[in-house]
Amino acid sequence: MRLAMGGDDAAYRTLLVEVSAQLRSFYRRRMASMAVEVEDLVQEALLAIHNQRHTYDVQRPFTAWCFAIAKYKLIDLLRRRARQLGRTVRLDDDDEWAGPDDLNAGDAQRDLLRLLDQLPDRQRLPIVLVKIEGRSVAEAAHSTGMSEAAIKIGVHRGMKALAALIGRES
Repeated sequence: MRLAMGGDDAAYRTLLVEVSAQLRSFYRRRMASMAVEVEDLVQEALLAIHNQRHTYDVQRPFTAWCFAIAKYKLIDLLRRRARQLGRTVRLDDDDEWAGPDDLNAGDAQRDLLRLLDQLPDRQRLPIVLVKIEGRSVAEAAHSTGMSEAAIKIGVHRGMKALAALIGRES
């Protein structure tokens, strides 16, 4: 990646070929039940890597940066799937098959995902990693390639933005 960022087109082509194989393996291990989606997700990740290559810090490990992008592409796919299922798999309008706690949790999760989707990645990703997944600030920074300060700021600003979004919808 360092060579590619320096303008070496051959190095960039080699990088993309090698990363493609690694992404394919990464997604196949995690998506056995959605094998038909693997190639599309590889292409989405490669496109994101290409479009965001200017954000890569050559002082940091490339694989951490690359696989953070790959992970978030997978998370985005799973969110899209959850939304699709949420809209199409309903037993009836009054949800007599689900208990009240199930309804509230499902509604809250859908609402949270909808609100998070409105935030920019620099705010959404830290919130998902730290507040929802329970990772430490250091772990979140390592997996995204962001600094720990950027993670803390992202969480803080993201939470303020979520509060503002919730206030607008009330």
